[in-house]
Amino acid sequence: MAWLVTGGAGYIGSHIVRAFLAEGIEVIVVDDLSSGHEEFVPTDVPFYRGSLLDGALLERIFVEHPVSGVVHVAGYKYAGVSVQRPLHTYEQNVTATAVLLAAMQEAGVDAMVFSSSAAVYGTPDVELVTETTAKNPESPYGESKLIGEWLLRDQAVAAQLRHTSLRYFNVVGSGDPSLRDTSPHNLFPLVFDALVDGRTPRVNGDDYPTPDGTCVRDYIHVADLAASHVAAAKRLDAGESIEPVYNLGSGDGVSVGEIMTTVAAVTGISFTPEVGPRRPGDPARIVASGELAARDLNWEMRHTLDQMVRSAWEARQKAS
Repeated sequence: MAWLVTGGAGYIGSHIVRAFLAEGIEVIVVDDLSSGHEEFVPTDVPFYRGSLLDGALLERIFVEHPVSGVVHVAGYKYAGVSVQRPLHTYEQNVTATAVLLAAMQEAGVDAMVFSSSAAVYGTPDVELVTETTAKNPESPYGESKLIGEWLLRDQAVAAQLRHTSLRYFNVVGSGDPSLRDTSPHNLFPLVFDALVDGRTPRVNGDDYPTPDGTCVRDYIHVADLAASHVAAAKRLDAGESIEPVYNLGSGDGVSVGEIMTTVAAVTGISFTPEVGPRRPGDPARIVASGELAARDLNWEMRHTLDQMVRSAWEARQKAS
């Protein structure tokens, strides 16, 4: 049996595809390439270009392949921009998920690993976010991810869907130099692009109540994240118990200032970042516990900050 990876041509999805293949598990990819890259999909992996809103396409995939479960990574992932594009965000993240679940039910596919987000928490008022921390999304993107979790929960009642949702924070690094983060909004690509273009990277605020005054966030390596998706799929395939949600977090955190210092050391490009004003609503610290995922999903922080930056920089250089 195989697993379908939606969004499998994207940065995170393509790493998940490779993690499945490394375990000898067959995968199929569907992606509309709105932010993904067809060259990220291995040539021997069946690839369907199209939208999850196309129920007929999904029906064809399930007819043509013996799919046992779906890793649902596809979606509109730009939280900030989602405020200006709420209808598009809900269509891509909520309507598309409903269409996918309907196609799965019709085909008798009853297992899903859902790519959720830390954005469901909004600005938490706790030092360490756990799965039970109050949900207070502050953007259409965060709201759409929480609704996605609700859709899975309700479909489990209606159609015995077996599922789990993985909430992750700041995904960085590369597990393969041919795969890189190409988001126009994420920190690593923004910093690398600035350095390559001869510009000085910028931080937003240096007067937060943190050790160096810059925001502290939970950065996790994409290959570690991918491994836990495979572990979740294996658990579902084996009929083992699984929690409805897991945080993939470090239990610690890294400041933006530390990121900048490490980038300078790894790239050999000396710079002092420009300091801009705080962004409205940016909390000083967001860090999550990964204890539940460590217990059940082989979750582990296997990469140091230096390795995260170095692997991402190598992938960026290869693409230049």
